[in-house]
Amino acid sequence: MKKFFFTLFIIIAGMSSIKATDLMSEPRDSSTNLINKALALKLFEDGVTFFNMGQNKEALSKFKDAAIKDPNNWKIVFYISLANYELNYYSLSLSQAKSALNLADRKPNPDFYEHFAKVNHQMGNLDTALVYYKKAEMKLSGSLKKEFQIPLRIQQVEYAQKEFLKNKSEKKRLLSRTVNSNYAEYGPILADSGNVLYFTARKSDTKGRTMNEDDQDYFEDIYMAQWNEQINDWDSVTNALKWNTKGFDALTFVSRDGKYALMTINNEALAEKTTASSDIFELTLSTSTGKWGSPKAIENKSINSSYYDGSATMTSDRKTMYFVSDRKGDKKSTELYRVQKIGSEWGKAEALPDYINTKGRETTPFITPDGKYLFFSSDGLAGMGGLDIYVSEIKAGVFGQPVNLGSLVNSYTDDSHFSYYPEFKKGFVASVNTKNEKVNYDLYEIDLSDFSLPIK
Repeated sequence: MKKFFFTLFIIIAGMSSIKATDLMSEPRDSSTNLINKALALKLFEDGVTFFNMGQNKEALSKFKDAAIKDPNNWKIVFYISLANYELNYYSLSLSQAKSALNLADRKPNPDFYEHFAKVNHQMGNLDTALVYYKKAEMKLSGSLKKEFQIPLRIQQVEYAQKEFLKNKSEKKRLLSRTVNSNYAEYGPILADSGNVLYFTARKSDTKGRTMNEDDQDYFEDIYMAQWNEQINDWDSVTNALKWNTKGFDALTFVSRDGKYALMTINNEALAEKTTASSDIFELTLSTSTGKWGSPKAIENKSINSSYYDGSATMTSDRKTMYFVSDRKGDKKSTELYRVQKIGSEWGKAEALPDYINTKGRETTPFITPDGKYLFFSSDGLAGMGGLDIYVSEIKAGVFGQPVNLGSLVNSYTDDSHFSYYPEFKKGFVASVNTKNEKVNYDLYEIDLSDFSLPIK
């Protein structure tokens, strides 16, 4: 018996080794007995370990078990909110954050204010988000304000408030459930004179029907839908395409003539892997058979490195390509690169200037066929929140300052994979839809009848 209580004392005392930012203040007293509190703290420790490793489902399970043992511990409820946020359950995360705030007698650690502001921002509660971002700005240390980018977040909320007064978002239409599902859909590409829509999705019917161990979602596949004039909707959705492997597959570009395409493949998680990370592949349509050939990796070490390389787009003359890479991940997040063809060979890929490549994420580029306008997503520039779509005009090889497309395209959540088709006066974008319990990317069509370039 003495040995048991000594072990119990060690468990409780060992909690002091957890970082202050993880534990924050001591939990308020409750009727939970000493043994249950000790077990709750041990479960909490295990959950924090999983959470810091990015294993959010395991972390959430531990936090929930800890909450059963000690339901009045606000730190545990707060971490349940954090884990659900990372798992894209934003409404649950918000509800649990409110509970944690009440359990803490509305006097939480400063870190809480940043999270509470962020989840309200994602849910579109802009007024509340602004209040709590400003509280975070007042209470956080200088280093944490910089780490959380609090001044930028305040600027984003204020910009979003102004943009939504313009009512441009009414031109953005969610595609039907024929295309969108309870899983993530993104990367819309219009082809075959507007009669075919390609997109990427992480559904349960992915080839191989396996999940990625890192984020515990299904591997992504390329899907194709046909336009059906009789029902005035997309129809015949399928991923029975020979391009799909048992790993990650994403179509990122199809030429306007429909004879050339680019895709990203990542099968490093498979036993028979052929890519070191994500690589860019090209596909060509055979003029004799009318069928697509097999994907071939681009053999250029400045394009396909040992890091993530993907989301490639190209001009109509196939002389200039833009893509995304995280090869400078020690200093920045994902960046945009440009590479030009010299004769029949690709030259050396170069990162775009720093006023485009910020310290945040730059991703999913789309170059107009004439090479004059580059659209891309970024969360490091002043926008509405999360990833926003921007455009840069290119003159004589020089990139203009990025311009935010505003609420016509963007929302207060992540917006990416923009594609522009002026011949049809429409565009497509993937945006995070917060109306379901679990938020995911869905595909939207945008009426661009009144849209013109350059943006003044």
